[in-house]
Amino acid sequence: MNILIKILYLISRLPLKVLYVFSDLFFFINHYFIGYRKKVITENLVKSFPQKSMQEIAAIRKKFYRNFFDYLAETVKSFTMSETEARVRMQHINQHHFHDTKAEGKNVILMAGHVFNWEWMNALASLTPQSHTHPVYRKVNSNFWENEMKKVRNNFGNEAIEAKEVIMKIFRTPNDGDSIFLFVADQTPHVAHVNYGLEFLNQRTPAFIGYDKLATRLDMAVIYCEMKKVKRGYYQVNYYRIYPDGERFVENEVVRKFHKHLENTINKYPDNYLWSHRKWKYQSAIKNFDAVKTNV
Repeated sequence: MNILIKILYLISRLPLKVLYVFSDLFFFINHYFIGYRKKVITENLVKSFPQKSMQEIAAIRKKFYRNFFDYLAETVKSFTMSETEARVRMQHINQHHFHDTKAEGKNVILMAGHVFNWEWMNALASLTPQSHTHPVYRKVNSNFWENEMKKVRNNFGNEAIEAKEVIMKIFRTPNDGDSIFLFVADQTPHVAHVNYGLEFLNQRTPAFIGYDKLATRLDMAVIYCEMKKVKRGYYQVNYYRIYPDGERFVENEVVRKFHKHLENTINKYPDNYLWSHRKWKYQSAIKNFDAVKTNV
């Protein structure tokens, strides 16, 4: 295992333009011979964009594959990327929201989706006035990847938290405006935990609601991250404050508004979303479907 770690870090030290050569090679092999999860990706795209032709679907799928293999190369690079390079490659727009929430004395729930490249957001921790930034992650089966990816997520002053521990951490943290909790919040709940669903990308979609309950109960601020790929190796993340319609958030308001923001982002940049995950596999298990339309 130590040898694998050393090899990984040696590869990570290669210039990103060299890593992109590997990305191009893997894209070519996959696109023309393997077709990684091609059926899943195609089905997700067809159902999400029923108005698009199969030719348009195929074009999005091809661009997705390019972005996906770039994402893998960029994730490897993140093991040894400096803070300076991270700031250059990921530009953070509308940082004033973090100063506003600090002044209001409200901790932040930061909401992102699986839009490339969410793994490069780490430098935000060194840019905001908050002292504590906690990326929330879900454990993976491999101890090797678990340990190494946690190191990456702890770069630049971050304090990563496993998803099962985040609720207790938030309740124990004073809501004083000095902490940020980053959720990549569009994962699919396990079938045993599918209690709520809503319409997202023209489909009944199971959704986590834990972050919604926290924001509602604790009166935390909520900020959405919209990621945009400017060009290869360079991204922008634009921050949008999500406000309640009334004086405070009500039940399921945050989860509805987050998914509406994310849907808008995906419609603008459809090839930059992680279409290979099985987000809609537990549709039939939804117990409480929310048909309320939300504007943002």
